[in-house]
Amino acid sequence: MTQTSEAAAVVPQTPKPGRGSRIRVHRAWFVAAVTFVTIIGAAAFRSVPGLLIDPLHEEFDWSRGTISAAVSVNLALYGLTAPFAAALMDRFGIRRVVAVALTVIALGSGLTVWMTAAWQLMLCWGLLVGLGSGSMALAFAATVTNRWFTERRGLVSGILTAASASGQLIFLPLLSWIVERHDWRPAAVTVALAALAVVPFVWLLLRDHPADVGQKPYGATEFVPKPAPVPGAARRAVTVLFSAARTGPFWLLAGTFAICGASTNGLIQTHFVPAAHDHGMPLTTAASLLAVIGVFDVVGTIASGWFTDRFEARRLLAVYYSLRGVSLLFLPLLLVTPSVQPPMIFFIVFYGLDWVATVPPTLALCREQYGEDSAIVFGWVLASHQVGAALVAFLGGVARDTFGSYNVVWYASGALCAVAALMALVIRRRRGVGAEAMA
Repeated sequence: MTQTSEAAAVVPQTPKPGRGSRIRVHRAWFVAAVTFVTIIGAAAFRSVPGLLIDPLHEEFDWSRGTISAAVSVNLALYGLTAPFAAALMDRFGIRRVVAVALTVIALGSGLTVWMTAAWQLMLCWGLLVGLGSGSMALAFAATVTNRWFTERRGLVSGILTAASASGQLIFLPLLSWIVERHDWRPAAVTVALAALAVVPFVWLLLRDHPADVGQKPYGATEFVPKPAPVPGAARRAVTVLFSAARTGPFWLLAGTFAICGASTNGLIQTHFVPAAHDHGMPLTTAASLLAVIGVFDVVGTIASGWFTDRFEARRLLAVYYSLRGVSLLFLPLLLVTPSVQPPMIFFIVFYGLDWVATVPPTLALCREQYGEDSAIVFGWVLASHQVGAALVAFLGGVARDTFGSYNVVWYASGALCAVAALMALVIRRRRGVGAEAMA
């Protein structure tokens, strides 16, 4: 494409006002919207595991440990697949990788309808859905944000992160109703159909790079040519890991995000309901409170993206982890009564706002420190998040069996959040990075 044709293809972002002129929305926002819908459709799988444990145990007489093992494989692959998926997107394009990932999720979920042995659950839900969902992880959102936006990156990453929570809010009530009224198989089929329904939108509307449609990234002053495909996706993912692992900021980011996963997915998402039930709270009430956390999660994540565009990411992380740690220290006092009191409602709202507010500033720091490799580095940082979640999900149950309550888990997690706040503050800023990096 010649320079003349490139310039002609670019849609003006700030057209001169005049008679008959109209405001044109940059294509990047349409790509972000398709990405948002895609992540919502793929989020259905995250609403299912907790709903299937009891039905599968009753029908097949599998132990809860066996069923949880498949979920653990799923969680591990969700994190470990992300950096390789980011590299594959650089090699084959976002559209192809996402379409294949959604198809794999649909295949894994759909095949569970015919399973008769526990190893089949491990294969379908653990391996296939784990691999597919890992390719739909936050590295997908990071890649889209990096390619299509130079301004409003924090806000966009916050919105796309919130899409996962939005998907769970949409599907959790629906799937729980289906399981209760029609058994678990229709719920598994619903997940498969939701993933497949998004594939046409991805294939027809999603584009890999602004240059594909002759546009500049949103906020860019110059046209950015589409980079050549990067061969050796797996090798590149590992190479980027070894390169980043030689730097201090990587370990600080991975450590803080591991604590993030431990204090959210591993702790509250896994153990809040049984902990509340230990004190006499009905399961439905506890589950409803957990769903309300998801509501405010959306608000908090989008707000965090807005803050990340305007304030230093390190300090935002320190504030988020500090507030989360304080709230966890008070949680044992709030769980002593089976009824829902105003202080518990305050905790649910407050914790929901902080749930994944750490994602936009963590992504911004990855971008600041590692540039073009930031999406892959963030994939590895996300893997540490899932490892932390899996570890605390297991240790929380052990602590409950050992001490007879979850109190030690809440206190230990609060202390870990304080450590994460200190770790965030000691991340060094790169020289030459100023306020323009937050644009």
